[in-house]
Amino acid sequence: MIGQQVCALVAGGGYAQYCVAPAGICLTVPAALSLVEAAALPETLFTVWVNLFERGFAADGDRVLVHGGTSGIGTMAIALGNLFGLKVIVTCGSDEKCARAVELGAVAAINYRTQDFVEEVHRITERRGVDVVIDMVGGDYVPRNLACLAEEGRHVSIAVQRGATAEIAIFDIMRRRLTMTGSTLRPRSVEFKTMVADELATTVWPFVEGGRLKPVIDSVFPFAEAAAAHARMEAGEHVGKIVLEVG
Repeated sequence: MIGQQVCALVAGGGYAQYCVAPAGICLTVPAALSLVEAAALPETLFTVWVNLFERGFAADGDRVLVHGGTSGIGTMAIALGNLFGLKVIVTCGSDEKCARAVELGAVAAINYRTQDFVEEVHRITERRGVDVVIDMVGGDYVPRNLACLAEEGRHVSIAVQRGATAEIAIFDIMRRRLTMTGSTLRPRSVEFKTMVADELATTVWPFVEGGRLKPVIDSVFPFAEAAAAHARMEAGEHVGKIVLEVG
């Protein structure tokens, strides 16, 4: 494999001209993928795969609600959902972002600033609810997410932007047989990440090699303009991934 171009999931230190990564968490970069696209792929791909499919048990035909629909995570969830037969509903912070999410393949997009996403989910699903919620918001979103779930639904927490605590009705979880779970990828062992990389190489990477799965790239900044890249991210206007390119 000497000389083979690879992309990798690294726990830190990725803002560098050179970066060391365990061989097990490297994936080869096929001809269908540029190095910019390859750089944008691993973190969101690993995260969505583990949480949506392994912890959320998403399966063909399931309805999924994803918050932050135009984020790197959101756009990857839409892309994988399209490949694996999921019906992905997302929330976004503007009508423009909602339109972009639908353009990318979401079956519906809800503007959380002007619409009640719980009511909208029930309307869209004809009162059935969704099978999985991928939540990066936390806080007061958690009970509202649970209200969106169908019976036997799964709630997967991956971040807590609005707070790390929530008040929930436990009996409702019991009555509807709901599952609450979540994960953080960064502290997991190299052995676990290697196992995930092997699963992705077998199950998802053929789509990458065939040009059917690519990350959504919002913008590319020179390495020297990292601060400007962060400013764009913090402004919340981006759709997809922001990439730093080392010259």
